[in-house]
Amino acid sequence: MVPVVPEIFASGFPPRFLCDEMLGHVCRYLRAAGYDTLFANSGCRDRELLLQCQVEGRYFLTQDRLISEHSAARGIALILPQENLDRLAILLGEHFHLDWVARAFTRCLEDNALLHPADAEARKGVPQDVLKPGASLTCCPVCGKVYWQGSHCRRIYARLSRWQAEQADP
Repeated sequence: MVPVVPEIFASGFPPRFLCDEMLGHVCRYLRAAGYDTLFANSGCRDRELLLQCQVEGRYFLTQDRLISEHSAARGIALILPQENLDRLAILLGEHFHLDWVARAFTRCLEDNALLHPADAEARKGVPQDVLKPGASLTCCPVCGKVYWQGSHCRRIYARLSRWQAEQADP
């Protein structure tokens, strides 16, 4: 992995990321864990992505070894190995000291926006079996997607919890 120089980013705040096109699954799980994570799926050139990271204070996550040829990558780009999602998550967690569960399910998995409690209008489109008393529903203010604590959410949370536990073990 290319070393990251954290001094160029605001300390005291959670890290922010931009994942390249090879790391869509990593992007989705970082968002599920509540980290501000963008996905570069627009075919932008590496130089443009690195500049965006510099301007926005993001780390660039990639598996493209050629990124190290860009001088702008120094201190911003982290080249990840070709590994499965679980191994990549452990590496990221250890490298950035991520807390995989503290802010889980606070961002939209589709567009990265912070979620808000669902209002009455957003609740109208939710299946009735989900609307149990005390059910927590959140809504994305950008795309309108409504989230609830279903089995899919429990599976994701179990994986995040496992990463957190494995990361804590030496």
